[in-house]
Amino acid sequence: MKLIARISRSLSIALAAIAIVAGTVFLSAAPAAAENYEVKMGSDAGLLVFEPASISVKPGDTVTWVNNKMAPHNVIFDEKNSPGDKALADKISHEQLTFAPGESYSTTFTDDMPTGEYSYYCAPHRGAGMVGKVVLEG
Repeated sequence: MKLIARISRSLSIALAAIAIVAGTVFLSAAPAAAENYEVKMGSDAGLLVFEPASISVKPGDTVTWVNNKMAPHNVIFDEKNSPGDKALADKISHEQLTFAPGESYSTTFTDDMPTGEYSYYCAPHRGAGMVGKVVLEG
């Protein structure tokens, strides 16, 4: 009887150790969480730029453009300088102007979107060079 109890206890310890190791492997193999990146519309010094001007993201990540200074601003994706078609560029663009500091737009780049460089601009300030790009990596 003592032999059976000892074997049973040893098996229980071995199974618990296997469960801990297996759980650790599954937890460490979990996919990375999606990121949220912020792009300022207008620099802190009042320049008509997007900061940062270029950002790299992965599918599932979200970019939020926040009105900083020198309103009005918007975010228009250029279908001629972006992967995909006009419908996609229109879908991820934000044509409505922001006027107040802190107003924002967000776009989530999904895994069904083509990878590559998505160029965008601020319509009122495009001539002043207010352009940016999002690089969607695979």
